Formats: sequence, structure tokens, C-alpha cells
Amino acid sequence: MTSGDGARLKARADLELDRLLDALARRCASEAGRGRAVSLPFLSSRDDVLRSLGEIEEARRLADLGEPLPSAALPVVDGALARARAGATLSSEEARELGKVTAAAERLRRFLRSRREVAPLLARACETDPALEALTAELARAFDEDGSIADRASDRLRELRGELASSRGKIVRRLEELAARYASLMSDSYWTERDGRWVLPVRADAHERFPGIVHAASAGGATLFVEPRVLVPMGNRHKVLVSMVAQEEEAVLRRLSALVRDSLDAMLSACGALAHADLRAAQARLAVELRLVSPSIPEPGAPAELSFELVRARHPLLVLDGVEVVPSDLSVRSGRVLVLSGPNAGGKTVALKTLGLTALMLRMGMPVPAAEGSSVGLVEEVLTDVGDEQSIAKNLSTFSAHVRNLVEILDKTHQGALVLLDEVASGTDPREGEALATAILESMAAQGGAVACTTHYEGLKVLALTDDRFQNASVGFDFDRMEPTFKVLAGVPGASSALAVARRYGVPPHLLERAESFLSKETVTLSQLVERLESERRELEASREQAKREAQALADKQRELDAELARLASKERGAVEREAEALMTGVKRAREELRVAQSKLRAQRLDAEEVAAAQKAIDKVAAAIAIGGSLEVPKGAPAATEHGVRAGELFPGMKVYVPRLRTDAEVLEVLASGQVRVAAGPLKLLASIDEVRRAGGGKGGAKPQLKGASQKPARPIQLDAAADADIPIQTSDNTVDVRGLRAHEALAMTEQFLDRCVGADKRVAFVIHGHGTGALRQALRDALKGSSYVERMRGGEPREGGDGVTVIWLK
Repeated sequence: MTSGDGARLKARADLELDRLLDALARRCASEAGRGRAVSLPFLSSRDDVLRSLGEIEEARRLADLGEPLPSAALPVVDGALARARAGATLSSEEARELGKVTAAAERLRRFLRSRREVAPLLARACETDPALEALTAELARAFDEDGSIADRASDRLRELRGELASSRGKIVRRLEELAARYASLMSDSYWTERDGRWVLPVRADAHERFPGIVHAASAGGATLFVEPRVLVPMGNRHKVLVSMVAQEEEAVLRRLSALVRDSLDAMLSACGALAHADLRAAQARLAVELRLVSPSIPEPGAPAELSFELVRARHPLLVLDGVEVVPSDLSVRSGRVLVLSGPNAGGKTVALKTLGLTALMLRMGMPVPAAEGSSVGLVEEVLTDVGDEQSIAKNLSTFSAHVRNLVEILDKTHQGALVLLDEVASGTDPREGEALATAILESMAAQGGAVACTTHYEGLKVLALTDDRFQNASVGFDFDRMEPTFKVLAGVPGASSALAVARRYGVPPHLLERAESFLSKETVTLSQLVERLESERRELEASREQAKREAQALADKQRELDAELARLASKERGAVEREAEALMTGVKRAREELRVAQSKLRAQRLDAEEVAAAQKAIDKVAAAIAIGGSLEVPKGAPAATEHGVRAGELFPGMKVYVPRLRTDAEVLEVLASGQVRVAAGPLKLLASIDEVRRAGGGKGGAKPQLKGASQKPARPIQLDAAADADIPIQTSDNTVDVRGLRAHEALAMTEQFLDRCVGADKRVAFVIHGHGTGALRQALRDALKGSSYVERMRGGEPREGGDGVTVIWLK
């Protein structure tokens, strides 16, 4: 064994790596998987590590989906495969076990093939030869459920077994006939076999009267087992058939052995794939139990610099033991020394072992016991000096063994090595030990090692305050409760707190006072400083936690207020919607009454002006609560509807919100009539500028400005319904419906309506007369040509109702 092997074995023992691998092995289902788990090797490259982490993550993902990797307690077939390679004939048991393995490999292949998109790395790593499917079928066909070779294994075997069964049947029937014929000579009424021959139990005193061959006697000698002479030829034939069946069974096994030998490489690959899948499934289960994560792995440099940045790291073995582990942040890098100090039993050695196990786990391709955001470099070697190396056999004291280990570690320290030293250079005179520790740590840092050590030496704590290569860290101690906190604090040295621990365990106060009097002034000052720093840190931590709680309380209160405002707004909207529905119901009822009134008008010639006035009032209410009206309650409309837009701010291509469509639309054209032409998908329509709102919470789009163009104020657009000669705006106020009236009635209503429009200073009016036969339309247009109210008129466009509407411009 080389010194390098010895160092690796020591690190493995110091860090208790075998306990972790044993835990992994216990989660494997097969013996082959367990074998791989306990001998998990270092992976040779960063790509190999990333591939391993990816496969474990895929196994976790499959388990989360309720489709874990197939794994089973498969038999170990290494010996059978070795015998097949050597040309030996496999036993029936060996052949059956190989059949189980090939069947499991085929199931795994089909499982991963159907889930290649979810687990591409595993599908590639566990790929097996599809040609094994034929061998699997042949092995399965050759055996029955009870493990015996099946009749279907070969045609000759089926034939021979048929003959054998027939032979036995004939023998049994003949035995029964003879037993009945010679019943007086029989000691019992059964038949049996002795040494492969068929016999009857004959009384010893009567055997001479029974023709046959004696094969055996009972223990008391009263019964002789005699093969009837007439059955001898049949028995001989039966023995020959038994031999022939055995020979054919052997031939079947030779044929199966040859098939296995021909597929030996594929079989070995299948066994490896099954063991690999079993291992990955176990690693995924362990990762879930220990909350392991895949860290980021720095790209190797030239030369490679080793760095560890562990976030909320936990010792995995303590977690396995069910201990409530306090997570800690740990940081170490090449050419630097992390100096861990603090009270005994405070967790310093646990932190060292956590660093070492994390390094080894990652190098073996496993996720690490830390939180997301951790970064771990790939170590080339982990060098440890943890524990008592006293050896009576080698005449080594604790300190001597410790120094010997330090010398060996110093020789092997290089960039890419992680060095873990517990109580460095302890066990001797404190002043000399401190000096030796300082020199050794400085040398290791100069050689590029990433070093972490624990110590009680005050000189090392002070060195970390003056030398950039050294960094202090400590395990906390709660002086109020007089116990360690087990939390690692970066950048702060820790007091050993030996007197505080002694006080906790009952050392008399007068002895403690006497002990304090022996301390040097520097030691007391440093201890007081560390204690004050620790106290201030705890106060700061408490203040930070209090601030977090208050911020959370404020956030919760804000959410409650927002929810209450939303509830009140919803309640108010509901009330307005109910009122609007009530108004709409009233409008519908009024319109029905209006239709009744119009019917009476035609039948009884009521006052048309009164009916028109009633219709106008109803239209006004309906317009108020209709889409786009002043009382509209747009269900689900976004808050953007509250932000209006001025005419001068509109431009083609701008996005606006159109309440009546309940969606955003693009401005195609801005018209002088106070309208805009917009497009919402394939739908194009005209909308009033007052109707549209800014899209996207009121920000809208910025009108593009040509470079060098003068900034002139936009000309205000007059929102006049008739300002555009081609596109007048139709509203309920400037529209009258005379459909269903006689010509003279319609003309009278139209004249009254135009009079009111002129009085209201309207510029345009719409008369709805319908299509019908065209008589009413023609009568109205002929009469309006001479009206003093009319400047000009035309038929309606398709969007206005077509020729069933007449549009009139007023003087």
C-alpha cells in the first residue's frame, strides 16, 4: 500500500465515509447495487460528476412523478456467467436466475425508452442490447413456474415425457390388477417404488407363491417388496425412458448455455445496467431523505483553484442519526486557512467533517448536504488529521502521532488538496504548540492547500486578524444559557469559554475566581473582547429577526387591507350592477309599453308627439346604462378604463382600451368628427374619442416624433356629430324610428322631431323607416326635399342601417 493509499484510507476513516456508503447500500434492492454503493469510486472528471448528478436528479424526478426506477432483489449471476464463459453447462437453477436478470433488464430498457424525454441521461447510461429480448423469451419458455424444465423446451422432450407418462400409466394399472389378484398374499393394498423399480408389498411367508424379484424388506422383516415378473420388461423400458428424458433435459441446458455464451457481452452489460439503475434509485432516495442538492462546480482553471462556498451545510451522518442539525455557512479556498475556534463540544469538528464529507460525496458524483446556491470545487485529495492517533504498539504518544501525521500531510499538500486539521499542534506546551501550528499552517497555505483547522490557540485567532491568508470563524456560545449554539459564524474568533463551561458543570465559584487570577492580562482582554463581540452579534441578530418579523407583519397587514379593499370594491360593483339591471328591466318594460302605445296610435290616432317624447325619455335611460353609457358597469374590465385619452394624444398604431369590446384595440385613423377607427383583431369599428381609454394601466403608447420635426401643439378636434360630412355619429338623441306608421303619421312625427333637433342645435338626424315596399321611404324623402329644416340628405350606409335609414343634415 502506497502512502497515497494510506492517506485516502485515513481520510475515509476520520470522516466516517463508510457509514454514509453503508446507508446508501441499505437503500439498494439488489446485491449488485449494494456492491457498487460500498465501493463508490472517485470520478475522474468534472463532466463525469455532472453526468452522475444529472442521473440522480432524473431518478428523483421519476420518483416525484410516481414512476420510480425499476429495481428488485435480483440474484447474483457472476458465477454463472463465468461458468458460461468457460464453456460449462449451466445448471437449471443458474439458467433460471439468468432468465430473471434478462427479464429485469428488458423491463428497465422498455421503462427508460418510454421516458427518454424525462430521463435522457439514465436512458443512455442503462441502455441494453435489444437482442437480449430473444434470449429472455427462450429462457422463460424453457422453465415452468416451479423451476423445472418445461415440456415446451424442446419437441423431443415433450415426446419422451409423453411416452414416460404413458409407460407409468400402464405400469400402475398392471400393478393394481396384480394387487387385486394376489390380495391374499399382500400385506397391504398399495404399490410403491424401490431403487427405481415398481414393487408390491408381499407377506414374507407367501413370497414364494408370488412370482417376482425381491428388491427390499421392511424393517421388521414381515414384508417383502417384490417386483412382479410380468412387469420386469415394462420397468426396464420405463428406466430407459427416464434416462432418455434426463439426457434431453441436459441437451436443453447445453443449448441454453450456448445461447448465454453467445450473448455474454450483452448479458454483462445488462447486469451492469441493472446495478447502475439500482444505485441511482438508492442515491435519489438518500438525496430526498437528507435534502441533498447539486451544487455549482467551478470550471477548472490553470492551475485549478479549489474553493468551497457551502450554504446552510449539514453533517449528513448526524441527519441520518435523527439529530436536529444546526446548518452553517462554510467557506474555504486554495492558499487560505480557515481558523475555527470556540468552546469544546460546540461543533468545530463537526464543521470540519462536514467539509470533508461534502468534498468526498461530490467527487463520487453525489449531491451534497447543503442548500441551493452552494459552490463546491472538485478536490484531488482530502488530507485529514482528526482524532487521537496514540499507538502503544508503535511507542507513539498522542502528540508524536499527531506530528507524524502533520509531516505526512505537509508533504502531500498542493493546490487541489483539502486539508482538515483538528486541534492542530495540540497536546504539548501551549506556547510551543502555537508557534508550531502557525509555521505549519503558513507553509500549507503557501503550497496552495485549502486548509481548515480547529484550535484554542489565541495566537492563531489574532493571526487571522492581521494575515489575509487566514480567516477566523467560530462556533457560537450562549453566555446567558451557558451552552454552545453549534452555529458557525464567519469572520469572528471564538472564545474557548473553558471557565464558563466549568461553571456550568458545577465547579465551585471560588476555584473559578482563583483560576481567573492566573490568566494573563492579554488573555483576559481577548476573552472579554470576544465575549463582547458575541454579545453584540446576538443583539444584532435578535434585532434583525425582530425587523423581519415586523416586516412580515406589515406585509400580512397590507395583504389584509388589499383584500378588504377588493371586497368593498366588489361589493360596490355588485350593488351598481344590480341597480343597472333593475334600470334595464324598467327600460324593457317601458319599451313594451311604448310598443303598445304605438299600436294604439295606429289604431286610435293618439298624439304622436306624446309617444315620441316618451320614446326619447326611454332611449335616454337606456343609453345611460347601455355599453359605453354613463352608468355602464363593465364586468371584469381592467383598471385601465379609468384613464381617458385626449384627442391630440391619439395617433395611428397606438394601443387603446375599448370598453364596449372589453379588450385592447389598435388606432387605425383619427377622424375630425371626434371619432377614431380602431381594429381589434379582424374586427374594425368606429368609436368615440370619449369612449376609448389608455391601454396598459394608463401609460398608452408614445406618439412617434420625426427627427428634426417642429413640436407644434395639436389642433383641438371639435367633437361635432356632423363635422365630418361622410361619417356622422348616430346616437339615440338624434334618431327617430317611424317604422309601422302610415305615411302621413310618419311625416308628422319626423317634422316634429326635426324641429326639436334644430332647437337643440343638432347638426344631423337619422330617420329609421325600414325597407318594406319602399313606399314610406319614398314618401318621407319626397316630403323632406322641400322641408325648411333640411340642408341635404342621403340614404344610410351599411354600417348605419342601409337604405332603411335616411341621414339628414340640418340647416
